[in-house]
Amino acid sequence: MVKGTASMGKKSGKKTHIPCKRCGGFSYHVRKKKCASCGFGDTSTKRKYAWNKKNSA
Repeated sequence: MVKGTASMGKKSGKKTHIPCKRCGGFSYHVRKKKCASCGFGDTSTKRKYAWNKKNSA
């Protein structure tokens, strides 16, 4: 059972995240069609939380 370099070559080269249209971050999930950062594709309002100080500006 090898878990080194030989296994790394078998991983697929498919992209899971691409740049988001709304926030520009590289967190839009291609298959889920939803941005993990701003919530684009899931909600019309921008995703933000009180505990996240970056979004509360």
